[in-house]
Amino acid sequence: MRIGFIGTGTMGSPIAGCLIRAGHSVSVFDRRPEATSTLCAQGALLAETAFAAARDADATFTSLPGPAEFEVAMLEPQRGILAGLRPGTAHIDLTTNAPKSIALVAEACRARGVTLIDAPVSGRPPTMTVMVGADDATFARYRPLFDAIAANVFHVGPSGAGATAKLVTQYLGYTNFIASIEGMLIAAKAGIDLETMARIVPASAGQSRTFDNIARGVLPGTFVAGGTLDIVAKDVALACQLARDVGAPASLGALASDFYQRAQAAGWGREGFPVVARILEAMAGVALRGEPK
Repeated sequence: MRIGFIGTGTMGSPIAGCLIRAGHSVSVFDRRPEATSTLCAQGALLAETAFAAARDADATFTSLPGPAEFEVAMLEPQRGILAGLRPGTAHIDLTTNAPKSIALVAEACRARGVTLIDAPVSGRPPTMTVMVGADDATFARYRPLFDAIAANVFHVGPSGAGATAKLVTQYLGYTNFIASIEGMLIAAKAGIDLETMARIVPASAGQSRTFDNIARGVLPGTFVAGGTLDIVAKDVALACQLARDVGAPASLGALASDFYQRAQAAGWGREGFPVVARILEAMAGVALRGEPK
């Protein structure tokens, strides 16, 4: 299949690489030309614009920072992705997106005879999870593309359902991370050895994949993680907005979102998201490793 791929950053590049290895002809575009070099070395064709990447494609993908970037890339007159797509083709968005943005762009796609599929991802290819929002026939038609990039493929429901499911998982993971920091701060204030506590939690009721970032990134003070603070703050804010839109409680998310935004205001947005621990450490007056900086 001829595929256009727009957004070849940290996630987009390895995903596009999976599609190349699966035998598809892939044209790539990124606003940063250097981000496409690895893929071109693997056999991808370099497109000069997003429009050009979409023009001859049977399906296009986007992997972008968020809703605003997605809407601009899709809807820019004359030069945008949608302007290049032919009727009867599909666009697959891998972005962690807002359901309202998916609905807006889906309507514009329908007017041109194009199908929009929201398919946000979690993890790293090819073992990651993809959550697909599409009708049954569309999902079946493009299922081989999802199988090429992910080990866990879920058809969540109609358009917008994939984006919703992804925001729910982000809400769960990153509010839980704030709770994990608070729990460790309680232990620190009470005089419990933190290394011991970090071994207890995974073998107890507090276990979670998110907690692993405490031992991996917070205790050593490296704050290394799979996502930056800016990305996580954006996702939690989107999840809280979704909760308001559907009338669901999100009190824990609102508190977590405030902490992530405080850390952004401190200038740590490009660091790994565990750096938010510094905000809570300052409130508690104790560090989970050394003195907070």
